[in-house]
Amino acid sequence: MAARLVEIEEVYRTRYGAFLRVAIAILGEEQLARDAVHDGFVHVVVHRGRWRGDAPLEAWIWRIVVNAARKRRSRESRALRAEPPAEEPSENGTGDPVRTLVAALPERQRLVLFLRYYADLDYHSIAEALGISAGTVGATLNAAHSALREQVQEVQR
Repeated sequence: MAARLVEIEEVYRTRYGAFLRVAIAILGEEQLARDAVHDGFVHVVVHRGRWRGDAPLEAWIWRIVVNAARKRRSRESRALRAEPPAEEPSENGTGDPVRTLVAALPERQRLVLFLRYYADLDYHSIAEALGISAGTVGATLNAAHSALREQVQEVQR
């Protein structure tokens, strides 16, 4: 069952902001995120015949966009490996501590957090987007919350 262009366009129009927020969270830079979302949707349109219809179309698109952002991050990190990225200062001249704590989480925990809170996806949709079970989504989200809670308590001491 191939996805129709009108359905893909509807997902793009209604959820672009969520796709962009998640891509920014993965990449840390808006323009790279815009490029990743663009690349993901180009892939979706070109390969729309590969959608089997056994999962929601949006979940299939999420998987492609997240993978496009991860690929772009990988390319960017290889290009900048010799020079670590400068942390953006906040208004008081220090980096964002929450961003730093989230960045320290394992990749799967970060992705689950981004898809849950930036994209407002349910566990099933996150599972489809990441190719894991819904139970793993719950466990991963719980582990991320616990790790962040511990890190915040450590910072407060």
